[in-house]
Amino acid sequence: MNSTKQEWVNEYIGLLNQAIDKMPVDQIVRAAEMIHSARLEQKMIFTMGNGGSSATASHMACDFSKNTRVPYLPAIRTMCLSDSTPTLTAFANDEGYEKVFSEPLKALAEPGDILIAISGSGNSANILRGLETAREIGLKTIGLSGFKGGQMISMVDLPINIDTDSIERVEDLHMVCDHLLTMVLREIAMHEPEGKR
Repeated sequence: MNSTKQEWVNEYIGLLNQAIDKMPVDQIVRAAEMIHSARLEQKMIFTMGNGGSSATASHMACDFSKNTRVPYLPAIRTMCLSDSTPTLTAFANDEGYEKVFSEPLKALAEPGDILIAISGSGNSANILRGLETAREIGLKTIGLSGFKGGQMISMVDLPINIDTDSIERVEDLHMVCDHLLTMVLREIAMHEPEGKR
């Protein structure tokens, strides 16, 4: 019985390694460049997601704001749209769960800000509504998705899709994307030419 459990674990790790090998590195680098440009312009970075993706969105906002700081550049201005439970539940209860991200964006976002949407399926109604609102306002959009990307993949300026058929592996690698972006953003800042500091 124990050997069977080990086989399950080994199979998962093997498939995770396959998904890592297929990660869209170029897209991750482009996303970091977009976010760094927004940093220099002091634009906002909004993140959003449901369930495990909400936790990733919150973790990402924390990492961007804290772990990319350098003394000679402005901090990355970032906010996770699911971090305020009162706001989220008020919109969900009074106006419908599909509006929990789009309505706060209408109040907070400005043209040139960035919205990072995180969704394993790429088909969550509130994520899609948030992206529609972002486009109306004039935000730049980045989408972290899984499986085949869902509807979201064609709605964002920069898709980062994790091509694997397990939600656990998708969420694993979305967190890897967060940490890769954080590391690259910090390195870009540390190597910023003197003239831009």
